[in-house]
Amino acid sequence: MIWNRFFSTFLLAACGLVLVAAVFFGVVRHTLDLGALSQEPQYLYIENGDSLRGIARKARDLGLVQRSWHFVLAARLLGQETQLRAGEYSINPRAGLRDIITKIAAGDVHYRKVVVPEGMSVAQVESILLAAPGLVWDGYEPPVEGSLLPETYYFTRDEKVSALILRMQENLQRELDMLWENRAADLPFDTKEEALILASIVEKETGQAIERPLVAAVFTNRLKRGMRLQSDPTVVYGITMGEPLGRRLTLADLKQDTGYNTYRTGGLPPTAIANPGLGSIVAVLSPAAVKYLYFVADGTGGHAFATSLKEHNRNVARWRRIRAAGQ
Repeated sequence: MIWNRFFSTFLLAACGLVLVAAVFFGVVRHTLDLGALSQEPQYLYIENGDSLRGIARKARDLGLVQRSWHFVLAARLLGQETQLRAGEYSINPRAGLRDIITKIAAGDVHYRKVVVPEGMSVAQVESILLAAPGLVWDGYEPPVEGSLLPETYYFTRDEKVSALILRMQENLQRELDMLWENRAADLPFDTKEEALILASIVEKETGQAIERPLVAAVFTNRLKRGMRLQSDPTVVYGITMGEPLGRRLTLADLKQDTGYNTYRTGGLPPTAIANPGLGSIVAVLSPAAVKYLYFVADGTGGHAFATSLKEHNRNVARWRRIRAAGQ
């Protein structure tokens, strides 16, 4: 009897332990597999110094968990409560807690994107960056015009603008250094800085890749002959310092002595007038082998090129007729 009573008690206790264990592991599995409540991607931002409970509250507020203790329990069950890294994390809809916490512990942060088009001035790049949320402007100083490489850049939340600008500058310098080694002989300039100035003018003169070596040839030919560049975009830059003019140039504009007006001064302007793309830099360092000295818009989005002033005047007259017809 005593043995039977002991055995029954033991069996009941064992069954109770099994039941408790089953419930416990059920809770564990349920907690780890809990999905985010939000139907849209959410961005969880963890700052340096945030506690586990603080992170859990942020996760709850975003709808990633129903109860903040779910997050705390899951982090502890996974052994990652002290491994959660600061940063911004993109959380997919219905993502499980296990995946969310593993992502944070791995430091798989979300990268934001900003696109810097070719031919933008520093002032225009600043406007683009101002419209990109998450950047910090502390300690920012405007870079030299023409020193940034236009392309797509990725950054993390709270990254400094100065750090992003430095990356743009380093990218440009690295590419320029390589291209400079293979430049054509007998170019009418001696430094990389001068190459960037001329490349920025080419960039603003044409948006067609096939024309860049031809436009570069016109300007290098003019520089070699001591002719003025007579580039409209340099006049615009002298007036607006990189902002859009918003109207056509006038004869009065062409007479202004701004230091950038290449109708009035010979040689290159004092600085670049935009941030050129690699295509324009390549064109300036390896211009087309042509004798063109002039070009003007042809009405199709491209340009008509000429070697003589007489031919150029005919092209100009044709362009004026096209423009007058379109008014």
